[in-house]
Amino acid sequence: MADNTNRNLLIAAGVIIVILLALLVLEIRRDGTDPMRYWQGSGYGGGGPGMMGNWDGSGYDRYRSEAMGPGMMDGFGRRYYTGMMGAGSGGMGMMALYFPDEVPISEDEARNLLSAFAAEFGDEVELKDFMTFSNNYYAQVTDSKTNEGLAEILADRYSGAVYPEPGPNMAWNTRFGLWQANSESPKYDLEGARDLAETFLSGYLPGSEVVGSSSFPGYYTFDFGRVEVEGMLSVNAETGDVWVHTWHGFYLGGHEEE
Repeated sequence: MADNTNRNLLIAAGVIIVILLALLVLEIRRDGTDPMRYWQGSGYGGGGPGMMGNWDGSGYDRYRSEAMGPGMMDGFGRRYYTGMMGAGSGGMGMMALYFPDEVPISEDEARNLLSAFAAEFGDEVELKDFMTFSNNYYAQVTDSKTNEGLAEILADRYSGAVYPEPGPNMAWNTRFGLWQANSESPKYDLEGARDLAETFLSGYLPGSEVVGSSSFPGYYTFDFGRVEVEGMLSVNAETGDVWVHTWHGFYLGGHEEE
């Protein structure tokens, strides 16, 4: 009985938190403030791109209407929905609502939007590994001199809203993430993390294997699939934890950016 009571209290607390966050977003919009400008300062929590995409370009502004609420129509007749992890036509692919005749933005437009956003990470950066998924366009931000991976960013495939990728890119990135990490050498190198990913995949998607890898500050990201790419996951360089990128949707193709 006590366990049921505690569980019910946790569920009720979670519901209250979600409602309060929704009311906060609506109040921010009512004041005319861009709801995408959360967590500004250093990195995703400060002076770099905002946590949910410190983006003031056409990709987001085209579909913004200050009077909109969750699930309401914007000024262009599109349904705009606020998902649990962000705002956009698809809410990062969570709880997405679309019109039957909605058409995604083009790859060229998505590439331009992602490139403009990537510039917020520094003057000497470039896009790498541009990929198309059913929910979003994906790209990596790398240092053009060292080819070091800096961060992962997304563009909503329908609204064009650009934002840092959620999950490990925000929680584990020791350079641009929400938390500072220690300066000690990571416990797992790329090959060690790859072994952990392969072990996980043997149960998660039998018959699949790692088909691509990238290193970022504090973690590694791997493409996986059975023959071809089917998804993406990350491995924490310190703990070895695995985080599957479930927000992308279906993989539709992609290639390395030169």
